[in-house]
Amino acid sequence: MADAIKRRHAILFVGAGVSMAVGLPSWQTLVDHLLKELELNPDVIDGMNDGYQMLAEFYRLKQGGMGPLRSWLDRNWKVASDRVSGSHLHKLIVELDFPAIYTTNYDRNLETAFEVYNKPYAKIANAKQIADAAEGVTHIIKYHGDFDDDASLVLTETDFLNRLSFDSPLDIKFRADALGRTILFIGYSMSDPNIRLLLHGIWQTWEKSGHKEHRPRSFVFMPSSNPVQEAILAHWGITLLIPESGACLDDALVAFLADIQARIRAS
Repeated sequence: MADAIKRRHAILFVGAGVSMAVGLPSWQTLVDHLLKELELNPDVIDGMNDGYQMLAEFYRLKQGGMGPLRSWLDRNWKVASDRVSGSHLHKLIVELDFPAIYTTNYDRNLETAFEVYNKPYAKIANAKQIADAAEGVTHIIKYHGDFDDDASLVLTETDFLNRLSFDSPLDIKFRADALGRTILFIGYSMSDPNIRLLLHGIWQTWEKSGHKEHRPRSFVFMPSSNPVQEAILAHWGITLLIPESGACLDDALVAFLADIQARIRAS
């Protein structure tokens, strides 16, 4: 991993856990807001694995659009810049200098971190921004959209189902970036069906290529060991990394990235 990052041959994939580490509201906050706005009882989503997606879909149907919800998210789905500037985790992410960072987070904490440390970046949330992105700087790809572009947001059930075809500009870019590079996933439980299907597709492409033994290794840092997920991820060529038992997840992730950074500097 350290060698791949040093050669700028690795990409980072950042999930909600990284933003929650600096105080971003949980998904439950969004669910509670939707239930209140729609005047629904919480039991309407009992048994739904991705209840917020269905609630957001219902919201769109009832309200005729997503404007008010997007505005609420823009106001509430943020963290003060001083929280980000004080985050050792975000500092390490900036300093490791990945050529590309993908994130399913809607917030702009990653962009704020790059601005705090005066590191240039290009934000990408649509096809135009892919074409306009400067070379030689970190590309921050907002895989599930950005508040500056309502059309880019992947929030409702229809949005997620539409993405299962994986033919959007961002999907095409990710396949191209990920096919020959090491990927490190942080802040994920790896339960997102879109991500799992995409990983399966990359594995399948290598299997059919006749050169699967040359596929770069990829890794996911998770809070605990799960033998089922570990076996499936290993089958797809992804190594599960977990902190020592009893370690605080946020501290363990910082220690892990700091260790990578130390290895890069020592090499």
